[in-house]
Amino acid sequence: MQTASIEDDARGDRRQPLGGWAKRLLDLMVASTALILASPILVLIPLLIKATTGGPVLFVHRRIGFNGKAFDCYKFRTMVPNAEEVLERHLSCNPQAAQEWAANQKLKCDPRILFLGNMLRKSSLDELPQLFNILRGDMSCVGPRPVVADELQRYGAASYEYLKTRPGLTGLWQINGRNMTEYSHRVLLDTQYVRTWSLRRDLSILMRTIPAIMKFDQTS
Repeated sequence: MQTASIEDDARGDRRQPLGGWAKRLLDLMVASTALILASPILVLIPLLIKATTGGPVLFVHRRIGFNGKAFDCYKFRTMVPNAEEVLERHLSCNPQAAQEWAANQKLKCDPRILFLGNMLRKSSLDELPQLFNILRGDMSCVGPRPVVADELQRYGAASYEYLKTRPGLTGLWQINGRNMTEYSHRVLLDTQYVRTWSLRRDLSILMRTIPAIMKFDQTS
């Protein structure tokens, strides 16, 4: 699926994302505060990445946002520099892994992930740079998981719901098992979030996110 066609198909009467100015104001307040509180970590992690692996600090990937508009989504790099080649080689030699990837777009034993990257992922610290995406208006604090263009096809009719709002740094998928959630369940959670959105629910999800991450780490 081409990004341009997604954006064209999504255009309509939706001039404002789900939640409008109230949700946007919450995003700005939370993201600004989080950036200030996390500033020491935002300095430390790049130094650790450079010291242990070299290469670029950030991983920048095109994702689909509100109304089908593509944007550059930021993360701290957690994989080897030649991640695509490593993945392709691994899947070609491991049919079971290929089946797992086709089903969930994730691998429990991913050969691309660095030791430091694994720790960053378990703690979700790799996603801290997305606070800048929130300030730019690409993302929201709470919303569906950001997806690439090809992934959106897997949403089927639910893709219309996904395009109604900005993708989120956290969401129902985050507080319901994260990486343990099957892809079909993730789509269901994203759709449920859009259909039942309220500012009160956003606040509830934000408050439940950190305990959910800590619980996941203890069971990893």
